[in-house]
Amino acid sequence: MQEATSSRVEARLAELGLSLPAVAKPVAAYLPAVTTGNYVYTSGQLPLINGELSARGKVGAEVSAEEAKALAQTCALNALAAIKAEIGDLDRIKRIVKVVGFVSSDPAFTGQPGVINGASEFFGNVLGEAGVHARSAVGVAVLPLDAPVEVEVIAEFE
Repeated sequence: MQEATSSRVEARLAELGLSLPAVAKPVAAYLPAVTTGNYVYTSGQLPLINGELSARGKVGAEVSAEEAKALAQTCALNALAAIKAEIGDLDRIKRIVKVVGFVSSDPAFTGQPGVINGASEFFGNVLGEAGVHARSAVGVAVLPLDAPVEVEVIAEFE
């Protein structure tokens, strides 16, 4: 019989007023996450809420940097849901190893690192030292479904 209490990570999410969503359904031919050895690699996670894209457009034009930073956090939360589906318990996360963030950017926008801080700060707030990671923040011309932000994660677990 499964215990009624949630993991430490999910308790921390609750403290932050958040809960894990259902794993986002892929928009093409891929899996939300794949495990090999003690690593989980997530596919790029979009800022989907209840299966719907929460914003569209280019950061620095239709979407502000502040809004995009919040969207990056949503992507990171979706990544945690995909990780949990693979490993069963988020308390098994030993470390978030790498975060790659893509920002659909207006040509004049150069604040990609600040946008992806939404994901990085989220992982630190939720996982503490285990959430500190290597990272890339890349500006791109367009993302799937005209999403402003996409985040992928590599996590090590025990």
